[in-house]
Amino acid sequence: MKKLFLSSFLLLQLGTYAQIDRTHPPKSGPAPVLSIPDPVQFKLANGLTVLVVENKKLPVVSASLTIDAGPITEGAKTGVTSIMGTMLNEGTTTKPKDAFDEAVDRIGASVSLSSGGGYASSLSRYFPQALALMADALQHPAFTKASFDKVKTQNITAFQSSEKDPNAISGRAVNALAFGTKHPMGEFVTETSLKGITLDDVKAQYKKYITPSRAYLTFIGDITPTAARTLADKLFSTWKGSMLTLPTLTNVTNPATTEIDIVDVPNAVQSIINVVNVVELPVSHPDYHAVLLANYILGGGANSHLFTTLREKRGFTYGSYSSIKGSRFQSKFSASASVRNEKTDSAVADILNEINLLRTAPVTAQELQNAKDLYNGNFAIQLENPSTIAEFTTNILINNLPKDFYRNYLKNINAVTVADVQRVAQKYFNYSNTRVVVTGKSSQISEPLKRLGLPIKQYDKYAKPVVATAQGAAALPAGVTAQTVVNQYLNAIGGEATIKNVRSLLMEGTLAVQGQQLNVVRKEQAPNKESIEMSMNGMTVMKEVFNGQEGYASQMGQKEAYKADKVEEKKIKKGIIEQAFYTSSDYKLELAGMEKVEGADAYKLVITPAKGSPSTEWYDAKSGLLLKKESSEEAQGQTITQTITYKDYKKAADLLLPFAMVMSVQTPMGAQELTLQFKTIKVNEGVKEEDFK
Repeated sequence: MKKLFLSSFLLLQLGTYAQIDRTHPPKSGPAPVLSIPDPVQFKLANGLTVLVVENKKLPVVSASLTIDAGPITEGAKTGVTSIMGTMLNEGTTTKPKDAFDEAVDRIGASVSLSSGGGYASSLSRYFPQALALMADALQHPAFTKASFDKVKTQNITAFQSSEKDPNAISGRAVNALAFGTKHPMGEFVTETSLKGITLDDVKAQYKKYITPSRAYLTFIGDITPTAARTLADKLFSTWKGSMLTLPTLTNVTNPATTEIDIVDVPNAVQSIINVVNVVELPVSHPDYHAVLLANYILGGGANSHLFTTLREKRGFTYGSYSSIKGSRFQSKFSASASVRNEKTDSAVADILNEINLLRTAPVTAQELQNAKDLYNGNFAIQLENPSTIAEFTTNILINNLPKDFYRNYLKNINAVTVADVQRVAQKYFNYSNTRVVVTGKSSQISEPLKRLGLPIKQYDKYAKPVVATAQGAAALPAGVTAQTVVNQYLNAIGGEATIKNVRSLLMEGTLAVQGQQLNVVRKEQAPNKESIEMSMNGMTVMKEVFNGQEGYASQMGQKEAYKADKVEEKKIKKGIIEQAFYTSSDYKLELAGMEKVEGADAYKLVITPAKGSPSTEWYDAKSGLLLKKESSEEAQGQTITQTITYKDYKKAADLLLPFAMVMSVQTPMGAQELTLQFKTIKVNEGVKEEDFK
C-alpha cells in the first residue's frame, strides 16, 4: 500500500512537471505599480530640512539624519573624520557611554551616529526617547581624552592589521590612481596620518561639519507630521553650526591610452584586477537608467558577461563583477576579478574584451529584458524597507530630482532600448583609454602582462611610482654573491665561532591572534629537533614536536603524525642557525637582485632545498640582518603563502636574534596577520631531550 502511494505521488509530480514548457524562460509580468508617497516637508530656522512619511502599518518609527557635506578633503589628517564619527557614539556631556548605551537598551531602540549624521528607531511609544538620545549624542558629544585615545588606537591597530592584506591595498590604490592622492576620493589613511591626529583636530572637524545648515531629518513610520514637527522643534531647533557649502573639485582625467598599473604585494597568491575609469554621471542625467542596465548586463550578477566568461567558461575566479554609480561629483566605473597569479594576463585580456564587446555589439533583446526584470523585482522589494523610502526622499532633494523620480523609476528602466545600452557602454565604459590596476605579486605577473602590449607602470602599496631598479632598490653592487650575503648575515649575528657553539634555544613569548593572546614556548636542539607549544589560560591549544626522526602536530586534542615528505624536509636542517649550512649540497642559492623592504635596500636570496619547497629571504644590505622570509606550500588544494618579517634584534648571550616576528599568512580566501613577541630567549639552557617526545 505504501509503495502504491509513493508511485502515485511520483506520477502526479511528473504529470505536473510535464505541463510546464522548460525550453523557454517564463514570460515576464508587468512592472509593479509603485505607490511612493510624497513626504510632508518643512524647514527649521537653523536650516535643518525635515521630511515626514507617515506609515501606520507597524507601530514603529525611524528617523535618519543626513548631513550633505559632499566629499571631504582631509590632507595630512586623513582619518580624522572617521575618528570623529566614531566618537559621536562614545557618550555625551551628560551621559557617559555606558549610561548612554544602557538608556538605548532599556527602550529596545537602535541609535547610532556617524560623521554623516545619525539614526534612531524604536517602537512608537518609545520613539521620543530614542530620538532625544540621538539628538543629544549629535549635539553634545563628550569627546573625552580617554575615548579619543581608545578610538585612535583602534584605528591604528586596524590599519596595521590590513597593511599586508592585498584587498585593503587594492582598495586604496585603485582610488588613489584613478583620482590622485590629493583628491578626496583618492586620499587614504596612513599610520603617520592617524598618529598625527589630536583631540583638538577631532573637535575642529566636528565644529566644521556637524551642522544643521545642509542637514536632512527624515521621519518614516507611525508618526504624524504634526508630532514630527513637535519633536524636531523640541530637539533640534537650538542646534547651531557653521554654514556648509559643497566643495568645488577639479575634475580628473582618464589616461590618454590604456595602461596597466601594477601595485606590488609580494605576499599575494592572487591578483586583484580592477579595470577602472572616472565618469560623470549625475542621477538626474537621462543616461542614468540605461547605464544601470548596461552595467548589470556586463557584470551585475551571476548571469552577466564577466561572470559567465571568467568563472563559468575559464574557471579563473569565484566571480567577476562591474560597478558604477550616479553622483553629483565624478565617480568611477570598475570591472574587477581576483584570479590566480598565473592567470592574471589572460583575465585582464578577457575583462577588456568583454567591455569592448558591449561597446561594439548590441546585446540581445532577451538579455536586456532579463536585466529589466531584475530591476523591476528588486526595486519593489526595496520599497518594503522604510530606510529605502527615507533614502529616496533625501536623494530627491540632494540631487535636485523631480518629485516623481522614484515613482517613474521603473517606467524609465523599462523604456531603455538595446541601442541605448550600446550607446552608454561606449560613453561610460572605457576601453582604449582606461586604467588596469593589478594588485599582486609583481615578480610573477609583470612579464606575462607585457604580452598584452600595453604600457606598464609599477607602484608600491601606497600608490607611489616605483622608479629606478626593481622595487625602487639600489643597483646590486659589484662582487656581491649569494654566499657573501650569507656570510655577512652570519657575521652580523655573532660570527662563526659563536654560531658553532649554539646547541639549543629556548624562546618564550606571546602570539597575538585576532585580538586573543596565546603564550608560546619554542625549543630547539641541534641539529634539527624542535617543539612549539601554544597555550591560553593554562590550556594547550596547539603543539608540534619533531625529534629528528619523526614528528606530530596536536590541536584541540587531535593528534596527527607528520607525513613522510614533511619528515624528510625537517631532516635536512643541520643546525639551529640554518644559514650556516646553506653552502652544503642540500641547498641551492640564487641572488635575485635587490629590493626595498620597509624602506631599506635588501639583497633578495632564493633558497631551494634538496627536499621541500623553495623560499625567499631578504637581507639588509647595510646591517646584513635577515629582514623578511617568504615561503609557500599546498594545503587542501590551495596555495598558502607565509611571510615573516623579523624585527627587534637583541642580544641573547653572544647571539643577535629577532625578538619580534610579524607573520602574514595569505590564502585565496584572504590574509591573516600574527605577531609573535618573545620576552626571553635563552641560549644553551633550559632544553632537555624529554622536550621532544
